[in-house]
Amino acid sequence: MYLNRFYYIISLKMSDIIESNPKILGGKPIIKGTRIPVALIYELIGLNYSITEILKEYPHLDRNIILTLLKIGKNAKENLIKVDIDEIISKEV
Repeated sequence: MYLNRFYYIISLKMSDIIESNPKILGGKPIIKGTRIPVALIYELIGLNYSITEILKEYPHLDRNIILTLLKIGKNAKENLIKVDIDEIISKEV
């Protein structure tokens, strides 16, 4: 745990905050214990919502969850930056 802008940031793992259940939103990855799709958080960030604005819209979420989702997204982007996703998909279809 470390102090960052007066908030304690707890290291969470992906499995701590993301779940997928075929009975909820057709199995799309959601924030655990909610019906909020993970993709919605990324979409809101892409629309220039601040974390504070997201928390106003979804007050039952925790700042640490959003920060962890952003870290997961950043890591995924860095790992996939040189990967041609369309090529991989075309080989599998």
